Amino acid sequence: MTTTSIITCHNLNKTFKEGVTQLTVLRDVNMTVQAGERIAIVGASGSGKTTLLQLLGGLDVPTSGSVEIAGEDVAKLSETARGQLRNRTLGFVYQFHHLLPEFSALENVAMPLLIRRVPVEQAKTQATQLLQRVGLGERLSHRPGQLSGGERQRAAIARALVTQPQVVLADEPTGNLDGDNAQQVFELMLELNREFNTALVIVTHATELAKRMQRMLTLTNGVLTE
Repeated sequence: MTTTSIITCHNLNKTFKEGVTQLTVLRDVNMTVQAGERIAIVGASGSGKTTLLQLLGGLDVPTSGSVEIAGEDVAKLSETARGQLRNRTLGFVYQFHHLLPEFSALENVAMPLLIRRVPVEQAKTQATQLLQRVGLGERLSHRPGQLSGGERQRAAIARALVTQPQVVLADEPTGNLDGDNAQQVFELMLELNREFNTALVIVTHATELAKRMQRMLTLTNGVLTE
């Protein structure tokens, strides 16, 4: 069986300037994400996990080295082309849901499709199906402020998956939830990973969550090891 690499990074380095000092956050990171794969990235706070996730998602460019998403070198693309590639290939879930407060759950989840110029009715149908799938079928017209923390995070997951991306990049997706809600959200992500064959890359502090992934990568002082 051949596997497809969706994200590949080679000798990734990321340095930030702080005044006169140079702060190296990532050092010679190499990794690939295959179709349908589940990867956890763990490490102490400040070890560079979020920076790595932003580079993998084309939200930032490396100081040196390369990130390829679906075979395209991110650093060589214009900002617009990079945005289109992200919208086509990736979904993002954050610790804080980032839902837009003035829109309903349905409108929030339909938005990535509307950005793709999918007809409004079709976008709403797809968003409705996915919200039903994550247990929010009765909450379509509710705004984020009317949803519980767990419901908001499930809506955020639906939004990340509505375009049927090849990879979902999640930064501490259960970090803001209590034990039960965190467990439910995590189970849901695993279920959707199996159902849609969407690869998952999750940055997490939750060891028991990380252990249930296929691979666990550790970042220590900017160095990634398996």
